[in-house]
Formats: sequence, C-alpha cells, structure tokens
Amino acid sequence: MEFKKINDDITVSPQITAEHIAEIKAAGFRSIICNRPDGEGADQPTFEEIHAAAKAAGLDARYQPVVGGKVSDADADAFGAMLRELPGPVFAYCRTGTRSATLWSLSQAKDKSPAEILEATKAAGYDMAGVVRRIVNGGKTPTDEGDAKFDIVIVGGGAAGISVASSLMTRKAGLNIAILDPADIHYYQPGWTMVGGGVFEAETTARTMASLIPKGVHWIKSAVAAFEPQNNAVILDGCRVVKYDRLIVCPGLKLNWGAVDGLVETLGKNGVTSNYRFDLAPYTWELVSKMTQGKAIFTQPPMPIKCAGAPQKAMYLSGDHWYREGVLKNIDIQFMNAGGVLFGVKDYVPALEKYVEKYDASLNFFHNLIAVDGPAKKATFKVAKPDTEATEITVDFDMMHVCPPQTAPDFIRVSPLADAAGWIDVDQSTLRHKTYDNVWSLGDVMNAPNAKTAAAARMQAPVVAENVVADINGGAPVAVYNGYGSCPLTVERGKIVLAEFGYGGTLLPSFPKWFIDGTKPTRAAWLLKEQILPPIYWKAMLRGREWMATPEKVSAE
Repeated sequence: MEFKKINDDITVSPQITAEHIAEIKAAGFRSIICNRPDGEGADQPTFEEIHAAAKAAGLDARYQPVVGGKVSDADADAFGAMLRELPGPVFAYCRTGTRSATLWSLSQAKDKSPAEILEATKAAGYDMAGVVRRIVNGGKTPTDEGDAKFDIVIVGGGAAGISVASSLMTRKAGLNIAILDPADIHYYQPGWTMVGGGVFEAETTARTMASLIPKGVHWIKSAVAAFEPQNNAVILDGCRVVKYDRLIVCPGLKLNWGAVDGLVETLGKNGVTSNYRFDLAPYTWELVSKMTQGKAIFTQPPMPIKCAGAPQKAMYLSGDHWYREGVLKNIDIQFMNAGGVLFGVKDYVPALEKYVEKYDASLNFFHNLIAVDGPAKKATFKVAKPDTEATEITVDFDMMHVCPPQTAPDFIRVSPLADAAGWIDVDQSTLRHKTYDNVWSLGDVMNAPNAKTAAAARMQAPVVAENVVADINGGAPVAVYNGYGSCPLTVERGKIVLAEFGYGGTLLPSFPKWFIDGTKPTRAAWLLKEQILPPIYWKAMLRGREWMATPEKVSAE
C-alpha cells in the first residue's frame, strides 16, 4: 500500500483492504476516512469490511462517499468537520487518493494559502489544478468569474515586467497589455548596495509604481494566486480570473528570511542588517559608519541568489570605509560563503582577492548561515565541506550583513509552469516556455543558467518582446539571449570591477579594454555605476529605450 503524506495531520492513499489496517495502525494513525462509494469497482472491498477491521484494531472509521469528479462544497465542509472531530493523525482513501486530497485541499482553503495547499498536495503526488479556482476562493465554487481578457498579461511589475511591457509597446502599437502586481512602490534594487555604502540616499531608489507603468498598459493591482495555462488563465487573489492570449511571467524572487532561525526577529537591530531590503540598507551604513572595532560578518547563502556579487560588495565597501577611517586594524572581517568560490567566473577572482587581502578579510567557504541569536550576537553556520561530515559552528559578531536564502515565489513553485526545482521552465535562448508555447519568462524567476541581475533583465526584455511579436505575427522566434549578466563589484569607493559575462562564464564586455577592463578595478566603471546606470534604468530601460541591448538574431542556418 502507499502512504501519501500531505502533512502531519493527514495522509491519503489509493484503495485499501482489511489486511492493510494493521499496517495503518502500526504507522501511528488513529482514524480512517473512506471517500470511495461502495460498488464503484468490482474488486473493491465494502466499507463495512474496512470498518469491522478498523474497529477490531481500535481505530475510528468514517464513511464519506464522494462520486469521482463531483466533490461538492458541502462534501469539503463535511470532510473538514471530520478532521476536526476525529482523533489524529487521519488516514483517508479513495480509488487513487485524489478525491481525498481534493477534499482536504478545499476544506483547508479558508485557513491556508493556495500555495501552501498546492505545495503539500504536489509533494504527496496529487495535482490540484482542476480545483485551483475553488482553493483560491476559500474552498467554494466561484459563482462569477468576472473574466478580463488581454492580448498579453505580464506577471510582475519589477525591472523585467515594466521593461518588457515598454519594449512590446515600442514594437507593436495597439496591443492590449496588462501588468499584474500588488505593489505600490517600484525599487531600483541595484542601488541598495550603494545605500549601504553611504553613497546613495535610499529615497533615490524608489518611485511609485503608477508613475512607471507604460502609457496604454493596464495595471491590475493584485497578487497572483495560481495559473491555469491549459485555460490561458491567471487566477488572482479573491478568485478573479484574467485571461490571456500570451503570458509573460517575471515576478522576481522570494527572499526567504524565515529560512534562517531567529533572523526575522533581529533584522534591523542588534547589529544585524541587509542591503537586500530597502528599509535595512540605511541601517547597514549606520552600523559601518559607527563601527571602530569588533567582528563584522558578511554572509552568502547557496545559489541561486539575485546579484551573486552583492554579499561581497557590502564587505568591500565596509572594509574601504574602515580603511579610510584608519580603524581597519581593529576590525575582524569574516566572509561566510555557503559556496566554494569567491566568484563564479574565474577571470574576475584575482582582482577580488587583492581586495580581500587589502581588507584582511577571512574567507570561509562552505559556511551556510542557519540561525541567529540577535541579543546574544551569535550566528550559527552549517559547515559542509566536500567529502567531510557536516558540522555546525557558532560565531560571535558585533555587526552582521546577511544575504537571505532565495527561492522562486510560492505561487510559482507550485504552478504547472515550474520545473522540478520550482523555477519557470524556459528555453534558455528564446526564453519561451518549454511546454506552453504562448508563455515566456524573464528576470530572476526563470531557470536559464544565467546570473540573476537587473542587467540580465535589461538584455532579456528585448529578446522576449521580439519573440512575442514574432509569434503574434505568425512567425518563429527571431531573437536569442546569450546569458548576459553584469555585476559591478564595488571593491572600494570610487572603483569597480565590472564583471560582464554570459552562459558558461564567457566574458561579454560592453566596452573596449582601453576604456573599461572589466577584470581590473577602474574609476570609469564606478562612474558608470554611480552616475550613468541609474538614469539609464529609469529613463531608458523602463521606457523601452534599449541602449546597448539590441537582441542577437536567430541564426539563419
């Protein structure tokens, strides 16, 4: 028999027999629910047989027959009531387990998020796509879908979403486009490193979303709950349904602060900060500017993360400030990296290592932050070096800059659009979905093996726009993405190592070496980051002006 655990309270299963009762009891279950009507199959034992065996074993058993494909709202309510009444954990079964999983999903919809329900059932081996609208609607059958319909729906109003909307509008007038995003404020996230280094003011990195939505594009201020790609539909919170001819998915990443025990409670105090949050980047500078002695820890979680260089950028700018203030000799800098290398593209490592040496920073590889005790100023790391048994160490700190673990958003990970690891599954060249040919993705949420940076999104937006318009016109993809990403590594105030690379670590410099040699720290790269890139972001990238972002064309071969 199969035990398909949904959570600690309930496990579901295909059809059982009386002989399985002893095994169910031995597994610790105290109650059984049968959701399969008697007589549905010729080889099926009756509930009376199951009930007699359960009673003899001291288990409570209930009969709630539900016809396949016809789970009513009342059925779900009744199932939920049983779960509350029966001693747990509960074992439920039907022919395949699907009806029991569906009943559980609908019965929990008022108390759990759609993503939580879909993730639990998916892990147990059950696809709840057929009832996703009811789950989003609190477990009840929607009476009015309130459909809106657009030529193109874009999920996410960040750098990728607004850029691709603008790029589409410049290529094909008259498109009916909607951007779905609940946020009021749009942030220039690459600027937060500079805020944490005392270079930018936080306010310069934020603008209202309404001021940035391209003219003629509809903004639906709502979060996405689920996708129905088979119906060309996106389900919003509240169970509103938005239909599309073509879908572009780019909601960014989820910063999983809760994955580190104790971190949420201490962020913004006790010397714990992060440039990965708008409201915390100023606290980084406050800590750095006031620190004259002690231990400063900078953490980096396992990949993938947005802007893989950002954790060490914070370290370099902090070290530079302490160097200039003459207090560096009193400060112990520790870089705790869950990975095994300083930077993923080896050509840039020598220049970075010179700054590690300049700031006398200790590099600790394979150290992954798992817990923080803010008041005690202690951080615990899991140390998992290759070919050695994992251990844990606890380190004191006076200041700690944390880069949080990162995943795709919950509603993406549980969707039919995601690969096994939870990322949107695209062709890495055309950025078209591998299964649904009217779906594209760009930005941090898709699974192409490129660096997750704003510079990558700047290159991807024209590629997606070109290919979507080609599809509208009845053609094949015309543009390809080469994996370009850029990471301006702020190694000191006034100098940057401008890392630019594509798939496989291929160097893809934008400028001649005499102007900017990306493998060396340069003043020109700093000026680019400080003075040129912010206006390019606000006034060009988000407005469909593709400066130095012309897409490569598909080979004619």
